[in-house]
Amino acid sequence: MKKVVCFGEIMLRLATPDYNRFIQSNSLNATFGGGEANVAVSLANYGLPTEYLTRLPDNDIANWCISELRKYNVGVEHIIRGGDRMGIYFLETGAVARASKVIYDRKYSSISEIKPGMIDWEGVFKDAQWFHWTGITPAISFGAAEACLEAIKVANKMGVTVSTDLNFRKNLWKYGKTAQEIMPSLVEGCDIILGNEEDFDKVFGIKPEGFDVTATEGDIDPQIFESVCIKMKAKFPRAKKVIITLRGAINANHNTWGGCLYSDKLYTSKRYDITHIVDRVGGGDSFMGGLIYGLISHPDDDQYALNFATAASCLKHTIYGDFNLVSVSEVETLIKGDGSGRVSR
Repeated sequence: MKKVVCFGEIMLRLATPDYNRFIQSNSLNATFGGGEANVAVSLANYGLPTEYLTRLPDNDIANWCISELRKYNVGVEHIIRGGDRMGIYFLETGAVARASKVIYDRKYSSISEIKPGMIDWEGVFKDAQWFHWTGITPAISFGAAEACLEAIKVANKMGVTVSTDLNFRKNLWKYGKTAQEIMPSLVEGCDIILGNEEDFDKVFGIKPEGFDVTATEGDIDPQIFESVCIKMKAKFPRAKKVIITLRGAINANHNTWGGCLYSDKLYTSKRYDITHIVDRVGGGDSFMGGLIYGLISHPDDDQYALNFATAASCLKHTIYGDFNLVSVSEVETLIKGDGSGRVSR
């Protein structure tokens, strides 16, 4: 089977233990995470051959990171080395009415200094079927945006399916260009487009009339997003499918979760009521990983792909860290309705 290639920044994640605030903590838990790497780990867990690309410094922290990716069977042979540092993000996990907080320390990271021509994309894609990137990568720097566009163009030329998670992060666009200026030329080369209601609104100004996520109380009707999907497909004719994740935030520990997919018609998922969230960071990435797996393993069944993505992401909310460490059988058990959590003996 041909591989899935993911490209972006992986960071050292330093998180307060339990639900401590930064000011309370005398220690931080160290793991790794980043949108595209999280997707790669999910896909490797599902048994798909996966390759992760980034640019890392040549030091022991980067070597530790690469060994973690290898542990989860993610291919790392095309990672390039250079620059002085990995990016870092600090996480304070919220509880009930107190929101989680993320502080980035990724300025001058190795991948922020990447340029077109540093990666041999034709060599990378010669045995690939799929390429995935997110809107975080072009937000890092203009060089990263150019390298991402270079990859998309080569993938298009070589017949590799291209997917994106729009992942709008307003605090990252700081190098003189906006998402509205950069993203359209990248997204027009994509076959699969994923986002949430904020991504489509903030980047492309497309939203359902009268919708206010803060007034939903966790009850979001997926039907109202059909218009968003249709407008996105009209704006980007290459796109075969547009998918929207639907999170209803009741509080920091209690969310509803679902999604919809539009191809030839609108497909909707079950809505999960996640009452005791362990870690929601990486939730969207786990949805994307599940979606790619579903579309590859069941190419003619959009409903299966959506169901798998939603259930996989529901399970991610029970797992600490960025990575979704679940199997296909665990996801399919939840799809079938067994969410009892009984001990498996």
